[in-house]
Amino acid sequence: MKKNSHKSPSRSSRSRVGEALEEDRKLIYLRYDVFRANVKLFYALPTKTQPYNLSPKIHRLKPVTVKLLSKLRRREFLKAFSFGLAAPFFYNSAAHSQDNSNLEKSALATNLTARENQKPGTADWELENPATKREIEGYASLTSVNLGGEIKLFVNTKEPNYTIEIFRTGWYNGLGGRRIDDPIVRKGIRQPPPREDEASGLIECDWKDPYILQIPDRPSDWTSGIYLAKLTASISGKQSYIIFAVRDDDRKSDILFQSSVTTFQAYNNWGYKSLYRWNSQGKQAYKVSFNRPYAMSPNRKAAYGVGAGEFLTNFQPKRRTSSAGWEYNMVRWLEKEGCDVTYATNIDTHFNSRLLLSHKAFLSVGHDEYWSRDMRKNIEAARDEGVSIGFFGSNICYWQIRLEPSRITGEVNRTVVAYKEMADLDPMGGLQKELGAVNSVVEISNSGESKYEIDQPDRAQIATNYNKSPALYSLVTTRWRDHSIGSPEDALIGVMYETFQVNYDIVIDKNAPDWLLEKTDLKPGAKLPGLLGYEVDRMFGNAPKNIVRIGHSPYPHGGGTRYADMTVYTADSGAKVFATGSMQWAWGLDDYNAPQLRSPVLNAGAQQITRNVLAKLLNSAKD
Repeated sequence: MKKNSHKSPSRSSRSRVGEALEEDRKLIYLRYDVFRANVKLFYALPTKTQPYNLSPKIHRLKPVTVKLLSKLRRREFLKAFSFGLAAPFFYNSAAHSQDNSNLEKSALATNLTARENQKPGTADWELENPATKREIEGYASLTSVNLGGEIKLFVNTKEPNYTIEIFRTGWYNGLGGRRIDDPIVRKGIRQPPPREDEASGLIECDWKDPYILQIPDRPSDWTSGIYLAKLTASISGKQSYIIFAVRDDDRKSDILFQSSVTTFQAYNNWGYKSLYRWNSQGKQAYKVSFNRPYAMSPNRKAAYGVGAGEFLTNFQPKRRTSSAGWEYNMVRWLEKEGCDVTYATNIDTHFNSRLLLSHKAFLSVGHDEYWSRDMRKNIEAARDEGVSIGFFGSNICYWQIRLEPSRITGEVNRTVVAYKEMADLDPMGGLQKELGAVNSVVEISNSGESKYEIDQPDRAQIATNYNKSPALYSLVTTRWRDHSIGSPEDALIGVMYETFQVNYDIVIDKNAPDWLLEKTDLKPGAKLPGLLGYEVDRMFGNAPKNIVRIGHSPYPHGGGTRYADMTVYTADSGAKVFATGSMQWAWGLDDYNAPQLRSPVLNAGAQQITRNVLAKLLNSAKD
């Protein structure tokens, strides 16, 4: 009998087989996502006997889409449904999520974000059944993780099982996210109640049995971005998020996008404590922990953002502003535009002094209110090294904070310290001593006695000229503009916080340069409706002398009129620093959350100005 002469497959052929199987698996999930989306859409269509009963996802469709769908009869829709289910079988390449005709093939080869958005997206990342009563909730061990690292996901639910689905957020042809891997099924666990420190108000969890997520060291699979772990309880179907960023520290992208997680945590009142009196039970805390979930927005209509901090929705009460967030709108727009962007959080800005230097431009977006000394020092150093900065928000760098280790795990940068209005109680008031890179614990015991893990510093009241910004090292957690610190925000940003509860129009200033308005129909005096608010900034006189006011926007206040400012200046390094002076700018770029949480204010002029600003920031930066 003749022996079998077949040889074992080579490593390269096995690799090709593995790649083919992986592509088949992804294609199956694409078909599944299309199937689910079509089924949901089918049952949302009206009949003669059944009026519209639209799900939150269908509510987010553009009005023209809903109008079109309303004209479809069910028989006609079944044809569209069948085609949608079959489409993946006839289409072998990844769907284009944007028009990349303006991107050279060589640019696509190096721009991982543009390539990422050519992959098939899904709307399944969105919550359809939010856990409004904390039926399932969780938090991550880190705010960000680098490629090749690991992150722990802690989950609390009394239900027997739950699933974790990981999605990357972005544009993806308007679907807003991409499924990363197969759903993970885990046994439910009812976690112990959090520990509370009565003196500081600190609420911190010590949860067990985390899911350890290993991030592959393959940027093509796990492109840097803001990721959402969608949690779904097995019986009730209730859902919430865990949010984290995936970094790519070796990638020198044009733009670094910062997610402002310290501000998320400042307003987070999970456990009934935040850094604010209005949403804390009893007194406000002066320490808050990342070792706890993000609470739900006080507006139940915004419950679909529960667990994601202020990335999708926000924690503000309805009486102040809409409950819509800001960062996700900018993420969607940047990736729709094909920008070369990577992502990090301001915790990374705090401890990694070299992070910003690998990029041409750094973006702070939306609500970036709480800064440590090292955050500001590293951002100023990057500007002075030629890194341009875009501040697409307001109320930026208002409070100084300190970061301390977890009281439970000892992991660094897990506790935000901010005495704020109680700054007189801050034991670090007037400190002028340099500290090491690793944060040190400073706490007040129940008796009120100061306890240090560093040498007792000399105390001194620091008085400065308000119009100067000396290099002081005061670590007292008060406003940056106060005399104890003496570093007003506008010395860096160009503008600083004036007031809140504004919802008005941005007005282009007569001094706006030609490059800003290029390819727009805008002229000085033109308005960008609805983009001013909800907190606004103005010039205070501490910015560099070459600053140019490019927006000067009136708004009613206290029976009179005040003005908010939009500015740009050139640093000595040649870097450009741009500031909108308004938090709502990103709403002019992308309409996520409209109309269910706010009015649509999409604006072609604001979009082109943003393109012009980014081009100026990138062209001004040093290579």
